[in-house]
Order: sequence, then structure tokens, then C-alpha cells
Amino acid sequence: MPDENTPALTLSIAQRICEIRGQRVMLDTDLARMYDVAAKVLNQAVKRNVERFPEDFMFQLTSEEADSLRSQIVTLKNGRGQHRKYLPYAFTEQGVAMLSSILRSSRAIQVNIAIIRAFVWMRQAVPAYNELASKMAEIEDTVGKHDAVIGGIIETLNELILPPDKNKRRIGF
Repeated sequence: MPDENTPALTLSIAQRICEIRGQRVMLDTDLARMYDVAAKVLNQAVKRNVERFPEDFMFQLTSEEADSLRSQIVTLKNGRGQHRKYLPYAFTEQGVAMLSSILRSSRAIQVNIAIIRAFVWMRQAVPAYNELASKMAEIEDTVGKHDAVIGGIIETLNELILPPDKNKRRIGF
């Protein structure tokens, strides 16, 4: 969970990390923007060193995945030449770490350090969020059970407090 000790850069990067195929990844366009290079340049560097990027480090999105992401982040511009020609690549935490070995600028090193910290922060934060969500569900269940009991108590008290209905025939004394 964010707190005063979590740097703004880490939070900013964490917002760019998405989950695809059950893995937390960053897209090539986001990484390129952070490294201050064109996505085409980043992908060319990766392709020249493809042996360093097995499938668990990097994979290319399917057209369905790309369309789904595009609809979620609404970045497609209208007009000729305004969108990507090729499907984007997704880099896992290990893939991002490997990028530092092929992008050797000082900016790339600093960005990689920040990205790795964001991945680590997310790994620590997600269980805390899950625990909080679990506790909230538990409280909601408890409140629901208590609401029924409290409702029954109030109904019984109302029956005892309200005067008896005069039209109702009394039995007994």
C-alpha cells in the first residue's frame, strides 16, 4: 500500500505495470518512453540480442490482447500512420532487468533500478491489498449476519412495546 515512504516514481512506474497471461509485465512503448528512446529502437536492440530474452522474459502480445489493452487505455489515434504496425512486446521483471545489459546509457541504468523497485514494491503491496480485501469481506459477512439478528430483536421489541391490536380477539386472562 502506498505510504509516505513510497517514492512517487515507484508509484508512477507501478501504474504502468499490467497483468497479461498471469504475469506482471511492462509494455515496450512504456519502457521506451521511460528510457527516452523510440519503441522501434528498443525493439531493434532486443531483436539484436534475442538470445537474452526467452519467453519468460519477454513475449509478443496477440492481436486480441493488444486490442483489449488498447480499449482499456484508449491510446489509439485516428488517421493514417497514427498507430502501431506491429504487435507490442511485454517484458517481465526479468526481461526488464535484462534490458539493462543491452541498453547501456546512464539513464537506462537509473530507469531499470526504478522499475525493479516498482516490481518489488508491487510484490509486497499486493498481498497487503488482498489481506485488506479479505478482512473487508469478513466484516461485510459479519455485518450481514448481525443485521438479521438485530432486525429480529427490533421486531420482537416493537411487538412488546406497541399496544395490542383491539380488534384481535384475546385468549386467556
